[in-house]
Amino acid sequence: MIEVDASNVLHYLATEGQPQWEQLSLDTDVLAKSTAAELAWGVSNIVIRIDTPVRSFVVKQSREQLRTKIDWFSQLDRIWREVDVLRTLETLLPAGAVPRVLSEDRDNYLFTMESIDADHRVWKADLLDGVFDSSIAETLAGHLAAIHRGSTGNVEIAERMRDQTVFDELRLDPFYRYVARTCPQFETPLNSLIDRTTQRHDCLVLADFSPKNILLTSTGPVIVDFETGHYGDPGFDIGFFLSHLLLKTVLHHERASEAIAPAKRFWSGYLGELSVTPTPEWLAVGWRDPTFERQSIEHLAACMLARVDGKSRVDYLTESWQPAFVRDFCHQLLTSERSRMADAFDLLERSLKSR
Repeated sequence: MIEVDASNVLHYLATEGQPQWEQLSLDTDVLAKSTAAELAWGVSNIVIRIDTPVRSFVVKQSREQLRTKIDWFSQLDRIWREVDVLRTLETLLPAGAVPRVLSEDRDNYLFTMESIDADHRVWKADLLDGVFDSSIAETLAGHLAAIHRGSTGNVEIAERMRDQTVFDELRLDPFYRYVARTCPQFETPLNSLIDRTTQRHDCLVLADFSPKNILLTSTGPVIVDFETGHYGDPGFDIGFFLSHLLLKTVLHHERASEAIAPAKRFWSGYLGELSVTPTPEWLAVGWRDPTFERQSIEHLAACMLARVDGKSRVDYLTESWQPAFVRDFCHQLLTSERSRMADAFDLLERSLKSR
């Protein structure tokens, strides 16, 4: 496998990669006038933006070892699940909501896709800076509802994406099992949640639906990064996404009511989208399933815990009280019988105001 980076990717495209990329109109003269820059998209892959006189596009390649302080590995061919999910989402979402795949190099675990506007913003950066635009959350609620609803009961998608190996390698093991091993007080509820999660095969689950993967452009948010996609438990997407919003609420604790507003807007928008256009299949597994909301709350708690005690920890909760606060909040969610997401939101607000 040829490992590409910003220093050698243009040479790769001109030599080893040329047969695969002919449709990109790349020749020696074009590449000589092109630039390559690595993008800060997560810890598991190399992502490079190529700007040529003809067009711009992105090259993405798998890496076996992730860039974290604690050892973390995953199989290289997860990149092809990402390609599969991208092409599936093109049929479920409005045009432009995800980048379009352009070409693949199977020998080198690499593909190209459309680039996003160079002047885009990453939603995570806005949230860290204290900019809380709930309209973004509402748009994303509609997108996630469309993905979950549109893939429920789809036998063809289920067969292609039933394998959960990468989801386990990149989510369940480094997030849930790692915390269960290192924090014994959470071992029982987390192991129970793992068992229930792996038994669900309801719909397409992205498992990386996060503000860091939401790119804000002049035409709306664009979603990226899909290697953990699989057919499984939709509650994981809910909990994973909301965990990021609630952690930003802890960060901006002095503005808790304002900071938590996008989370509330997202949840109400998600349920609203599903109730307006339900399908018979979704009614059986989704928002009318009495276990769905409760399990989403458990995923919320488990994902928040993972970001303070798992293998991939947030670096912005720097006040000494914050990790312990998150642990206590998550312990209350996991050991109580709260069945409404609104109650979890209320608990966080009240706890922050009374600390």
